[in-house]
Amino acid sequence: MSRALGCLLLMVVLLAGCAGQRAPEERIVETAGGRTLTRAELIERLRGSDVVLLGELHDNPHHHARRAELLAALGAPTAVVVEQLPRGAQPVLPPEPGRAALLEALVRAGFDAEGWGWPAHEPVFAAAARAGHRVLGGNLPRELARRVAREGGEALPAELRAPAEAAPLAPGARRALEDDLQQGHCGQLPAARMPGMVWAQRGRDAAMAQTLREALAAQPRGPVLLIAGNGHVRRDYGVPQLLAPLLPGRRVLAIGFVEPGQVASASEYDLVWVTPAAPRDDPCEGLQIKGAAAS
Repeated sequence: MSRALGCLLLMVVLLAGCAGQRAPEERIVETAGGRTLTRAELIERLRGSDVVLLGELHDNPHHHARRAELLAALGAPTAVVVEQLPRGAQPVLPPEPGRAALLEALVRAGFDAEGWGWPAHEPVFAAAARAGHRVLGGNLPRELARRVAREGGEALPAELRAPAEAAPLAPGARRALEDDLQQGHCGQLPAARMPGMVWAQRGRDAAMAQTLREALAAQPRGPVLLIAGNGHVRRDYGVPQLLAPLLPGRRVLAIGFVEPGQVASASEYDLVWVTPAAPRDDPCEGLQIKGAAAS
């Protein structure tokens, strides 16, 4: 099957309905050929990988529940790097966590409960705790991310700037990243702020990539996992793009978690898990980003 035909098939299966027929709401699909996988097949793919990146839409509870199921099914404990904690954080999670005790341990490690909409991510952290997985923070600290967004790559530590400079984005990937950043800011991001925002995103990805590399070096075999937003696990401009030169020859599996009607390609993810959509209000209604009117 040609790649073009595979992408066309994937587009069909991701659509909520086609020719009056409603597609099943939950399925796991290979982007390269459009084949649907069973959960057992997915687990085997995870176990056979060195690095597994599990995306999310932050406000979709189905995404958190499914990833919690995967963490529980892996078997042997492993390292789980998370976007929701700053790089260097290593929370000690209670093995049988109640909600209050789990949140207390996370907050001590730098978790922003309000910013991440707690208890949205509770299933993921609870599953990691019960399975004995080692949870590692992978994100840029908030103040450093803000500084990079203002000042650009010069504000990044050398250990994070170097891998980003060593793996420059292809023109199409950079355009895709800029488009997604603009959409994420409701089309109001001033052009003057875009370079800094790109560097902030690349810095976050570099921080997670370096943490994954260190985690893999610290254990005899994979997989190590990343829990992060879909943009961070994209192959074209996310963590996998930076991991390629950092971990040559390693098997990296990128899985996007999407909703019906969203379309993805093999350049973005290896697999997509389509779940029901989350109810949400329009996040752009009434939003006015400071400085946008002057751009």
